[in-house]
Amino acid sequence: MSEPVQTPQTFQSRIFSGIQPSGGMTLGNYLGALKRFAELQNRGIETVYCVVDLHAITVWQDPEKLRNQTREIAAAFIASGIDPTRSILFNQSQVSAHAELGWIFNCVARIGWMYRMTQFKDKAGKHAENSSLGLLAYPSLMAADILAYKATHVPVGEDQKQHLELTRDIAAKFNHDYGVNFFPITEPLIEGAATRVMSLRDGSKKMSKSDPSDQSRINLTDDADTIAAKIRKAKTDPEPLPETVEGLKDRPEARNLVNIYAALADTTSESVVAEFAGAQFGSFKPKLAELAVEKLSPITTEMARLMADPAEIDRILNRGADQADAIAQPILAQVKDIVGMIRRREV
Repeated sequence: MSEPVQTPQTFQSRIFSGIQPSGGMTLGNYLGALKRFAELQNRGIETVYCVVDLHAITVWQDPEKLRNQTREIAAAFIASGIDPTRSILFNQSQVSAHAELGWIFNCVARIGWMYRMTQFKDKAGKHAENSSLGLLAYPSLMAADILAYKATHVPVGEDQKQHLELTRDIAAKFNHDYGVNFFPITEPLIEGAATRVMSLRDGSKKMSKSDPSDQSRINLTDDADTIAAKIRKAKTDPEPLPETVEGLKDRPEARNLVNIYAALADTTSESVVAEFAGAQFGSFKPKLAELAVEKLSPITTEMARLMADPAEIDRILNRGADQADAIAQPILAQVKDIVGMIRRREV
């Protein structure tokens, strides 16, 4: 193979991200992803958002639950501020380019790369040989999700940084192997402070829909009374709020509630601490509960309205899939030409 010719190319700015329909959207999903996605939509950059149902089936899913959870994630996107007329919103399995490009990337990526993925190790545990091949190849499909649109930027959290690095490696290896400058080296959009929301029962653990205790999280489907009650019962410590953020260093539960307040109020943790310095949690929690209800109740109400009309959600996803397909298919066609495949053409 000759050395690649690096022809200068300008890539259109485009943001891609997806959420897996594994059920139960929480405050953590909202502050860590959905709220940010809506903000990115308003920056004038093309935004492509996807419910990644192909990723979901790397472990077995009940078919009817999968359909319902896919619609619920779509409803959460919309209720959180994603406008389907301004962003492209669809579910992954409706656009075949994801699976096709995923296979091509399976042949570019190395098996050793996949075994080094910490998320595979975490999910497969001690029984890796009993895991699905899809679970091992998950990051390759994720690379296809991003590069099927030549996305230049992806908002990522801590748990996805390694996968984005792999996407960059796959893009670079494809470009090198075929002597092209075809795929962009996608840049991460690192999320700001206070977007990592921790459990309301244990400030050292991430808020999770899989936690056995429903009191550990605020669900986007919780009503106002439930939200307020969960915040009132959230674990704290007996000390008052400090005068500086440094005073929260060894107080994970206190830090978590301050961070949640800051994220909901679109301010900084420093500002929250300055405002409430010296206050006991008995007076801080009601303020946080009031703010959370104010911000989350409209989302809960809109999600319920959307879920009452699943046919409308399906229509929105179908329209989004048509838009996504219009971008991805020409890119996939060029990939097939580069790789040396004979494509079906109109006679």
